[in-house]
Amino acid sequence: MKTWQDVINKQKEQEYFQKLENEINHLYETTTIFPEKKNIYKAFDTTPLDELKVVILGQDPYHGAGQAQGLSFSTPKEIKNPPSMVNILKEIKDDLKRDSSCLDGDLTPWAKQGVLLLNTILTVEESKPKSHHKLGWEIFTDNIIKHISANCEDIIFILWGAPAIAKTKLIDSNKHHIITAPHPSPLSSYRGFFGCKHFSKTNEILESLGKKEINW
Repeated sequence: MKTWQDVINKQKEQEYFQKLENEINHLYETTTIFPEKKNIYKAFDTTPLDELKVVILGQDPYHGAGQAQGLSFSTPKEIKNPPSMVNILKEIKDDLKRDSSCLDGDLTPWAKQGVLLLNTILTVEESKPKSHHKLGWEIFTDNIIKHISANCEDIIFILWGAPAIAKTKLIDSNKHHIITAPHPSPLSSYRGFFGCKHFSKTNEILESLGKKEINW
């Protein structure tokens, strides 16, 4: 089976990616960009392709100093939990009747259990959300999703909010499991994120597949 590095290297050969990489390198030299450059691909480094069970899609990294760490929704443990993370932790407690294993907001333990925490845009300028929209990251991450859809089986895609749910069209629903809900942001969480029970649903699917459940 291919590794993420094989998949990413194939993207790096393409013209769109060479333009993207040149632009990103320039922006890191001239502005404040998050996450740290070494963490751009952290999601792939932490969750090997051959151990993949679940994909949770985010949009772009947190744009405040010290927050982004290259994993969607996750922040370093010393950072105060952002509002979306607070709501995710609330839903876990309501769903599973116990606290999350990641109360500090650092979701690295999930990533190490086979949960790919993938943002659709992998970089952002400080204090400017979605500032790197249309640089080419969406092409890259769409191709990653398509690769997973075509080459893996029985992956659970957790899609929160309209932009993530729009990626459904890239996923073969005959081979994979897609669960959707509103985004955990305070702006939308009361429209159906609370009560979605995605954490227990995911574990039920994993159990039915004979796979180890996630310790959320």
